[in-house]
Amino acid sequence: MKHLLYLFLLACSMLGYSQEKEIAPKYVLDVSQFYGSILLHNTDISHLIANHPGGIILGFNRKRFGQETWEADYGYPDTGFSFVYQDMNNSTLGKNYGLYAHYNFYFFKRNLQVRVAQGVAYNTNPYDKNENFRNNAYGTHLLSTTMAMLNYQKENLFAGLGIKAGISLIHYSNANFKAPNTSTNTMALNVGLTYDLDGGETYEFLKPEKGEKITEPIRFNLALRGGVNESDVINSGRYGFWIFSAYADKRLGRKSAIQFGTDVFFSNFLKELIRFQSTSFPELDVEPDADFKRLGLFVGHELFINKMSIETQLGYYVYYPFDFEGRMYNRIGLKRYFGDKFFGAITLKSHGAKAEAVEFGIGIRL
Repeated sequence: MKHLLYLFLLACSMLGYSQEKEIAPKYVLDVSQFYGSILLHNTDISHLIANHPGGIILGFNRKRFGQETWEADYGYPDTGFSFVYQDMNNSTLGKNYGLYAHYNFYFFKRNLQVRVAQGVAYNTNPYDKNENFRNNAYGTHLLSTTMAMLNYQKENLFAGLGIKAGISLIHYSNANFKAPNTSTNTMALNVGLTYDLDGGETYEFLKPEKGEKITEPIRFNLALRGGVNESDVINSGRYGFWIFSAYADKRLGRKSAIQFGTDVFFSNFLKELIRFQSTSFPELDVEPDADFKRLGLFVGHELFINKMSIETQLGYYVYYPFDFEGRMYNRIGLKRYFGDKFFGAITLKSHGAKAEAVEFGIGIRL
């Protein structure tokens, strides 16, 4: 369900457009075949890297021509949806079917395309302690998935047909919703075709009207985040968590803002992990009554895209009674504003490349 909400928030941003300047919607389809390798980001999955995965990427894209100011600010990107079929060519890992919402950004006279996509995937053969105990990469059928593509693209070469070729990176993980969750990253080469549904009709990009410079005083934010996660100990149980955040932000202009604030973490899975380590691994010197709460300070950046924003934060635990993955933590995710004050958010909290949890949040910007 969390992944569907993630897609809904992104789709809300992509499908809405202003009626002030009417341009008929323009849609382009693309299909690419890919073939690559699973990257060894963790030695625990070395036994799973035996063959080269391959598959197909389908894309449905809506062209943007500047009906809204944000479109010109980001070079008139496309918005759309992708579908990925990936055969891991490994009976232990199975196959993945993914649905994504994406942006396509363009560079070098719109010949270089960068696609950034986030979605949900279904894996056909996750971990099972009896039937598939070797699959320590995927602990659940449903996975969070991220895709990045870098393509050289030429659209509408003949009767709406075009070509594209490049490289892709596809990540699958359940963000520690359930252990195991070692995850996989696939690096692949891809080649494919594009097709313009209106036969190649072209439109002029609208030049943005000169807008007022955004100047704001320092704003204060309160946020409440929560969710469910599990430690890396398989079958240790899934527990709810809560995070209270308070921070200040300062707009640097139309596109971005900087942040500074604090997080208070109530992560109940640590209660079970503390109990487990204190009784089963006495050499770790874990006190059974160690506090599971943590307090962190963070700095962050927010990139605004229409009513959506991309939030990145780097934090440090100043109260850290139990050692779990180190004192540094990071957070990245999406926010969706509803009016001028209220927002919803879905973020991934990690320690480096090690995910701890997917967080669902609501907040207010005062």
